[in-house]
Amino acid sequence: MCSPITGLVIDLDALFKGRLCCFPKDPLEDVETWDESVDKVLGCKAGQIAFREFLRSEYSEENILFWLACEEYRKIKTVPEMISSANRIYSEFVQTEAPRQINIDCGTRENITKSISQPTMTSFDTAQKLIYSLMARDCYPRFLKSDIYQGLRRRADSR
Repeated sequence: MCSPITGLVIDLDALFKGRLCCFPKDPLEDVETWDESVDKVLGCKAGQIAFREFLRSEYSEENILFWLACEEYRKIKTVPEMISSANRIYSEFVQTEAPRQINIDCGTRENITKSISQPTMTSFDTAQKLIYSLMARDCYPRFLKSDIYQGLRRRADSR
């Protein structure tokens, strides 16, 4: 189904780009819990995909991409992998003029820049918390009103 107002596709196959087979359960099963908190949205793959699509429509997809990259960064077990991943996150999201530069204060950006040569598991924690807060406070309430979420909610309710 396509929203006449925004032209956004809210068809499940289109939204999940044919990945419905990759979900261990019905991706709409948790939709009704998404209005409880941003954590419910971020806590499931289907929620991440829907929220990412919404953020893409608002030209702020870098927020969830950075947040997800930080979540993956926390799972790293080796120092060489941590250094490589930290540099990728830094160059993609944090450094000034990065292709997907996130909106963080200059003090946080400077602290990451100073420590990037010797990254730690907590190198991006402050920035991730800032971006999470931005998404929770600003983007999430708009997501709940969006055609994307409302369409998925109607589809889930009709099952």
